[in-house]
Amino acid sequence: MGTLPPSSAPLSERVLREQIAAFLLIFNTIFRSRMVFVLVIGGIMYAELPRLSVIVYTAAHFLISLVTLQIPRWMRAVPYADGARWARVITACIVVAGVADGVAPWIFVQPGHLPLTAVLIVVMMANCARAVQSIRPFKVALVGYVLASMLSLIAALIHEGGTYYYFLAAFAAVHLAMLLRAGMHETDQLAEALTLRFENEALAARLQEQVQETERASLEKTRFLTAASHDLRQPLHAISLFGAALENQLDGRAEGANAHRLMQAVNALGHSLETMLDISRIDAGVVQPTLQSVPLDPILRSLDDVFGALAEQRSLQLRIRASGLHVHSDPQLLPRMLSNLIDNALKYTTRGGVIVAARARGHRVWIDVRDTGVGIPPDQRERIFDEFYQVGNPGRDRSLGLGVGLSIVRRLSKLLAHPIEMHSIPDGGTLFRISLPLDAKPAGKLLDAASTHSTGNTAILKGMPRRVLLLDDEADIRRAMTVLLGTWGVHLTAVGSQSEAEKAMQSANAAGECFDLLICDYRLSEEANGAVVGLRLRERFDKELPLLLISGETGPDRLKQVQALGIAMIAKPVEATALRHIISVISRPSAAQLAASHP
Repeated sequence: MGTLPPSSAPLSERVLREQIAAFLLIFNTIFRSRMVFVLVIGGIMYAELPRLSVIVYTAAHFLISLVTLQIPRWMRAVPYADGARWARVITACIVVAGVADGVAPWIFVQPGHLPLTAVLIVVMMANCARAVQSIRPFKVALVGYVLASMLSLIAALIHEGGTYYYFLAAFAAVHLAMLLRAGMHETDQLAEALTLRFENEALAARLQEQVQETERASLEKTRFLTAASHDLRQPLHAISLFGAALENQLDGRAEGANAHRLMQAVNALGHSLETMLDISRIDAGVVQPTLQSVPLDPILRSLDDVFGALAEQRSLQLRIRASGLHVHSDPQLLPRMLSNLIDNALKYTTRGGVIVAARARGHRVWIDVRDTGVGIPPDQRERIFDEFYQVGNPGRDRSLGLGVGLSIVRRLSKLLAHPIEMHSIPDGGTLFRISLPLDAKPAGKLLDAASTHSTGNTAILKGMPRRVLLLDDEADIRRAMTVLLGTWGVHLTAVGSQSEAEKAMQSANAAGECFDLLICDYRLSEEANGAVVGLRLRERFDKELPLLLISGETGPDRLKQVQALGIAMIAKPVEATALRHIISVISRPSAAQLAASHP
């Protein structure tokens, strides 16, 4: 039978194995020292007591130690289960040595040789004390050796009789009791230490296994989220586009109400999917912040554009105040925090409105989101950051969302190290305050699909472009986009590959009908990257052609890559209003639009 792995062997066998190994480290030294010591003491005793018995005893003792040194050697390769047999062999050797030592008093304790007796007592007591230190891993061997030698000495002293011998016997008995007590205690301590060591090693091994299992689960979760983020968004994106086209076509007809309700359900489903994936990505560690200088005003203007219409629909006031401040944060995650807070504030405000303001406080910046809503009772203020918990919504009214917005805010607060405070008065409104580091050295402006900005060469017009080229390998998406953009008066050329896009751009340029916008899906067939393909088409055919990416992958790495390229991007599933807004913002104005704007 081979050696079991340490983690597979019983704990008692592992402890015994270490006790054997510890003793055998000094085994040879012990018995070689005994051989030398026996010869020296035998010579001294023979000088005081020249008898044949002394010579015989010394020779026998020497031979016992010599034979003991010749026993087969224990090695680490010995199976764990053989430990008990080796412990018995070692115990037998030690007990035999103790019995041999115990013969000495009957030879050397003689009437009228008190000095010789005193020397013997000192030697035997010292030898027993040394033995307690050397053989403490084996309790039976320790007890057997000490009792065999010391009881024999006590019995020999009592046998001689007399006051001095009785006193020495009593002294030896006390010494024996102390040795046994100390030896047993040290033996137990050593066993407990070894047991604790192996238990800790086993615990560490289990912890390592759990850590590895957790890491594997996290990787699996990350891969699942990556697949889910794209595979779930694709059909929902197509549904959203077809539904928006249907809604536009049925506008003003009785059937339009059903189309409108359909789009409300689709948009709610899209928001729910995005929210759930956001939580999963953060918990899986997929989202990692990139802290840099971030100007607040573009973010605040973007939030005003997004939530202004919603506030107006609910007859609420939304006031977002510019600050001119820059903070040290993540340009993608900070707007997510603020949008969740503003969205939550608008949902729970029925009159009055919401104010968003940022102001510097020393080396920090406070961003306050204050509403005049229903407030939060004291007993629910800790729970509002839990998933799926909503104040005053026991019936799970979906118009109030899923109840995970503040949960995302809490997660992002920890991820970005932006502490958040909450103060609320029931029926008097709520204040959420985010504390961020002030950035005294602002960086350059960032391009974001959600922000509306202009350069010296590009004019932002409200009208839609006349001709748009779409590159998407999904036939359903091409058909849906063609129908939807057609309802907006846009002529869309939809192609499924780079080669088809090249032919379309060549034909358009040859006819003098250049495209006003190029839209690319981020993930194309055969692992092609839409950003790379789009930039390549622009470089070859039209360097001034605006480019918009539509992506089902919203991981932070993808966002940072696109941001570094300076390309606008919108995530699937795309809402029709958001798509129309971004197209109108970034498209190159057509000749008709330019003529209309410059009479």
